[in-house]
Amino acid sequence: MQSAISRPIIRVTANPALRSFSTTSRIMGAGDLSSTKSGFMTEKDSFAKREAAHEAMYIRQIEIEKLNRLKRKVEQQRKHMNELDKHLDEYTKSQGGEQN
Repeated sequence: MQSAISRPIIRVTANPALRSFSTTSRIMGAGDLSSTKSGFMTEKDSFAKREAAHEAMYIRQIEIEKLNRLKRKVEQQRKHMNELDKHLDEYTKSQGGEQN
């Protein structure tokens, strides 16, 4: 009796010309033209699109808030620079710089 280890795993057909050839249908991706979606996949795709839209909106809102904070900070810095210019002008006037 032969053991299972010595038996061939793959059996080869005696005549390869008699083998039947089979082909598979072309598989379409979700974004390919003429792909068909039905049932659960349609719902999943619409959910993914909705989630992506919400995420994009959230990111945009965060970026707008950051931009507004930067604008306020620049405005404060300009205000401070104007005050320093005013003090500098007063100092130069008191020193007689514009009287020369």
